[in-house]
Amino acid sequence: MNITHPESLIFWSVIVFAILFILLRKYAWSPILGAVRGREESINRALDAADDARKEVENLKADNEKLLQEARIERDAMLKDAREIKERMIAEAKETAQTQADKIIKQAQVVIEGEKQAAVVELKQQVASLSVEIAEKIVKGQLSDQEKQLKLVDTMLDQVTLN
Repeated sequence: MNITHPESLIFWSVIVFAILFILLRKYAWSPILGAVRGREESINRALDAADDARKEVENLKADNEKLLQEARIERDAMLKDAREIKERMIAEAKETAQTQADKIIKQAQVVIEGEKQAAVVELKQQVASLSVEIAEKIVKGQLSDQEKQLKLVDTMLDQVTLN
């Protein structure tokens, strides 16, 4: 057998290929295919896990959106309650202030009226006192002279008989 011929080269090439194919199939092909299948299964599991994670993220987003919406509703309710409490407190404060102002005004009016009455009484007393002093001076002036006294008595008698 001469290896230099192309036919024999093909023959030996086919034989070597067949032997190599059988050896590779028996010893290398199965582990390679097993590794490829293992890798494929690993990739499929990772894809399934990623899909599950994506679904979980979507669920979490939906839950977060729901919680956010509930929090907004609760915040709005709390703000509404706070506004109502503030308005009620302001109204109560205004009412209390108005009541106290009315009370102070009434007390001031009572004090003013009392002082006004006291001033009127004092003024009347001063007028009466001045009137008595003036009358005293006039009477003294008229009674100091005998002739004026007689004239005053005559005038008073005339007035008494005329009335």
